[in-house]
Amino acid sequence: MSQRTVGILTFDDVEVLDFTGPFEVFSVARLSEERRREEPSPFDVWLVAESDQPVTTSGGMKVLPLYTTANCPHLDILVIPGGWGTRRLLTHEPLLEWIRKQSDSVSLLTSVCTGALLLGQAGLLDGRRATTHWKSLDVMEELLPNVTVVRDQHVVEEGDVLTSAGISAGIEMALRVVARECGESVARATAAHMEYPFPEDNRRRVKA
Repeated sequence: MSQRTVGILTFDDVEVLDFTGPFEVFSVARLSEERRREEPSPFDVWLVAESDQPVTTSGGMKVLPLYTTANCPHLDILVIPGGWGTRRLLTHEPLLEWIRKQSDSVSLLTSVCTGALLLGQAGLLDGRRATTHWKSLDVMEELLPNVTVVRDQHVVEEGDVLTSAGISAGIEMALRVVARECGESVARATAAHMEYPFPEDNRRRVKA
């Protein structure tokens, strides 16, 4: 299969594991474990931000995006992470419009944690089921009245839109994407390579 391009949005005060978890999953996935060192991942993963300057994460880590929202090539999959930085972006129309435009062309639109609130503010969750970090479920209900908030699932799949619970849930969301794109056996092998237990059920790990 040809490589699928994955864009992971980054912004100041993004939660570190929200974007590095999916990045790890996509970057270490292989179609053949026997040829792990010889063949690349079926996913080409890029960090994207509004500017080409380093992004400062919630823990102070600085990361350099590969592309900006202005020059980002075509994406097959978009990942919107969460973190405290999402609060000031909820009314940032230029970024919300970029997300809307990406939703018209990507095959899968995904979020981790409060990244779902950005999808919701962009109008992309209306009439859908969705979830977010357990501490923000009430906020989601108040902010997005046209969304059915799911409180008992770790990852919510609604067609080509996947939302996931908080922080570490992005790993399982990404594994679901790998399973959808490459088959469950590849997703299981990816989890094993990471020494991460493959999720056998979709129950939310932490309850509000």
